[in-house]
Amino acid sequence: MKMLRAVSLGAGVLILILLSLRMQGAHADTTCAGANPPPPIPFNDVTSFCREIAQAFFTGLTNGTSPTTYGATLTTTRGEMAAFITRTQDSALKRGSRRAALNQFWTPKSASALALTAVMLNPIGVQSDGADLWVSSTNANFVARVRASDGKLLDAWTDTVGGKGVLVAMGYVFIAGNSGNLYRIDPRLPSGPVVTVATSLGKGEGLAFDGSRIWMANLDGSVSIITPSATLPYQSVTVSTGFVSLLGILYDGSNIWTADAQDALLKKLDSNGAILQSIPVGANPLFPVFDGTNIWVPSRTANTVTVIRASTGVVLATLSGNGLNGPTMAAFDGQRVLVTNFLGDSVSLWNAADLSALGSVSTGAGTAPLGACSDGINFWITLDGTDKLARF
Repeated sequence: MKMLRAVSLGAGVLILILLSLRMQGAHADTTCAGANPPPPIPFNDVTSFCREIAQAFFTGLTNGTSPTTYGATLTTTRGEMAAFITRTQDSALKRGSRRAALNQFWTPKSASALALTAVMLNPIGVQSDGADLWVSSTNANFVARVRASDGKLLDAWTDTVGGKGVLVAMGYVFIAGNSGNLYRIDPRLPSGPVVTVATSLGKGEGLAFDGSRIWMANLDGSVSIITPSATLPYQSVTVSTGFVSLLGILYDGSNIWTADAQDALLKKLDSNGAILQSIPVGANPLFPVFDGTNIWVPSRTANTVTVIRASTGVVLATLSGNGLNGPTMAAFDGQRVLVTNFLGDSVSLWNAADLSALGSVSTGAGTAPLGACSDGINFWITLDGTDKLARF
């Protein structure tokens, strides 16, 4: 079978039709005749399921068994089945992404290709709400709002003491303060002072949302679990058992995971913050990201990225090279994982589906890239060394 490589699960109905065609003795239940036949395909052995086979051919799912034959009655091997299925999702991801709709099938190759927005002193956290970027800083004590479509600085929200991690949830923007506070912004209102919604927490670094509660990873060795409500302050509980120095935190749809930088472990938590599993990763793990299947953990001192299957906690790979130099934060855009290299003035990219390296790109000397996120089209990177936000 002459197959193009694939990436993961996709159009299930099409796959079932294709697999049934390739099985011995498949029975035709449609014909190629009709008032609206599909465009011609190069296979002279196809007499049924023409529209489905045409779609598979024109979308790049299969090239057939030869330039002129499809091989509808041949048995499908498990290898061919994997190729069919994974190639289907690869096509679906590329054609269905926001990047495809805006014709942005490209990646900057150097720092000169990055569009920069001056935001604040030492920007750290950045998150997208789908339309705008929200950027925090521990030194500037305000949060900048940047329009994603053109990178224009729109406004600033003040009084965030020691702001670090940023979370977009429930129509609000939340900021973790290393002062022990959790702050809230309502994007519908004019800019002004932030609202303090919880106090007496830990030294906040990262934020995650599980659909009902906000989780804050604290540098002083604890996790704060905050329950939003109609009245302020929000109620919270802080758990410290088993933690040393936490930075990044995420939710995978089932469990909370947090990176403990001090003991080089990624820790899986239950709904009460108790540790269910501790997975060794590289030294000084910082801010991981979840790609829908796997967790990517950058480790700054080890210069590695550990990829872990979220459903099992199994380490799939420990990635090195590809420009890694002080890797700090990972971000996912639906197809690629980007990691900022704080010490290397660059970012490194991988294909999330097969973990293949896509190369590294310089962000410019002295830029010290730190935070990262995706708005579904571009990656956005905070440059701690130059006080700017870069669109990648």
